[in-house]
Amino acid sequence: MTEEADPPPGEDPELTRWRGTATDPEADRSRAEDSSPEAVARLRRLSRTLLADLLRPHRRRLVAAVALLLAQNAAAMAGPYLVMVGIDRGIAPLRDGDAVPLAAVAGAFAAAAVGEYAARQGFLTLSARIGQAVLLDLRQRVFGHFLRLSVGFHERYTSGRMVSRLTSDLDSIAELVNGGIDSLVLAALSILSVAAILLWLDLPLAAVTLLAFPFLFWLSRWFAGASASAYRRTREAVALVIVHFVESMRGIRAVQAFRRESRNQRIFVALGDEYRQTSLHTFRLIATYSPAIKLIGNVTVAVVLCYGGWRVLGGRTEVGVLAAFLLYLRRFFEPMQELSQFYNSLQSATAALEKLAGVLDERPAVAEPARPVPLPTGPGRGELAFRAVSFGYRPDTPILDGLDLTVPAGQTVALIGPTGAGKSTIAKLVARFHDPDTGTIHLDGVDLRDVADTDLRRAVVLVTQENHLFSGTVAENIRFGRPGADDDAVRAAARAIGAHEFIAALPEGYATQVHRRGGRLSAGQRQLVAFARAFLADPTVLILDEATSSLDVPTERLVQRALGTILRDRTALVIAHRLSTVETADRVLVIDCGRIVEDGPPAVLAEAGGRYAALHRQWRDSLV
Repeated sequence: MTEEADPPPGEDPELTRWRGTATDPEADRSRAEDSSPEAVARLRRLSRTLLADLLRPHRRRLVAAVALLLAQNAAAMAGPYLVMVGIDRGIAPLRDGDAVPLAAVAGAFAAAAVGEYAARQGFLTLSARIGQAVLLDLRQRVFGHFLRLSVGFHERYTSGRMVSRLTSDLDSIAELVNGGIDSLVLAALSILSVAAILLWLDLPLAAVTLLAFPFLFWLSRWFAGASASAYRRTREAVALVIVHFVESMRGIRAVQAFRRESRNQRIFVALGDEYRQTSLHTFRLIATYSPAIKLIGNVTVAVVLCYGGWRVLGGRTEVGVLAAFLLYLRRFFEPMQELSQFYNSLQSATAALEKLAGVLDERPAVAEPARPVPLPTGPGRGELAFRAVSFGYRPDTPILDGLDLTVPAGQTVALIGPTGAGKSTIAKLVARFHDPDTGTIHLDGVDLRDVADTDLRRAVVLVTQENHLFSGTVAENIRFGRPGADDDAVRAAARAIGAHEFIAALPEGYATQVHRRGGRLSAGQRQLVAFARAFLADPTVLILDEATSSLDVPTERLVQRALGTILRDRTALVIAHRLSTVETADRVLVIDCGRIVEDGPPAVLAEAGGRYAALHRQWRDSLV
């Protein structure tokens, strides 16, 4: 196999698709990715609401933190004033040998410095506690919300975007919380405090200073607007980089099998270059804003020095006042330069919070009932009833159309038919991964929409061909559906489905680590563990969706012997292409275009001359 050729000149369609996932309404994203003006305004409102909700439990600590910050700012503002007093009131008495005034001023200066240190230390400690508590709360909310969102959301929202939300976006917020928010607030306080003090110290000098304000206002407003959109584009760009990386690594077998390494690398380089360019744009904004503030500040200081010196010579102001005024003026412009640096973290965190707020605003398509109805208890449970059920993944493309079906309790029903006929859709509706567009599905006479999620998950278990295993031991994966089960129950479940022998032969038996996604086990072994997990959960309704498709012939025969044990005394829907599995069913439904075209016991249908009979003959011939 030769390496894939470069795409033709011009815009790469695949790269265009990757770029489009940030704005295309049909792409795999949530409303958090919408960049229209209305959506942006909505996300800003949501982010403010989310921030207020996160901070609400910490109101008392916030009040204490604000008090410490005000104390720190007051101590810092006292310094230039004490310099003024020392020059104007403390130096003259020295000529007469009186050092008390100057010593008192020096002592007050030292006390202010100690007070500033103590307030700063207390604020940093308290703000760190608040910040880490908020981050923990937000992280738990996002993860828990992802778990509660419906399967339909996860089918269109890529795992890479989820990783981006829980890593890159949370890291941006953490960076602001851990190192920037106190500096931002303190800088804002310093600017306001200094402005008030300058007006109080010398009104004419302050009036000269005010000449710089129109330039500062225009420059700051331009920077705020330009950087907000720039950082939002940066968050979108880094999300695409993470999405492409995660998808390439998750599909590494296919990437290497089809020689896609260089192709995926080119796409990654292009997406990375777009991320670099958006980041460079934000730094260019800072490189313009920060030096401009410094230039305006230096020019203002020079003008004030000249005008103030002329006023000192004329006796209209004192030397100490001019010195304090210049010191305060420095403290006015320096925070504004620092703000441009901290604004980087602020805008990045704001954009990240908007993304997270949009995700948290996503509502599950399958909602929990407001007033759950308990399922009946006792023997004879598990009757399923479909009443005029219609469903489609897209509004204009129905998969099921007016399906009526009743499955008595304890009956094993096999669903067969061509790909896309609606077999797996029926399974997903019974498991309530989706709700019907019209019609109802009842379990023991209760509409699935009225069943509490915990009750439904306990009553209905779906085993698919993916047979996903989690990092941990074999025993922990079997115990996944029933966490409180003891070791004896785990072993009994494994024995019941015929998995005990291969598990016992593993290096550490049931304590063997399966590694990520069960990579240490074969496909057939992973499927047997999934069967043991379902058997231990002991559901009322068991759904096997192509659950034996990945098994080799010896393992399939082993599972066939175990199916009688697994399916006994419970309702079961078995979706399979292999008729060896169908033969164990009480009833067969042949599905085509979302409708039942044949219905009956497998032996009867095999003799009826219909579609199942044709499939049955083909299967029998393949065994010869």
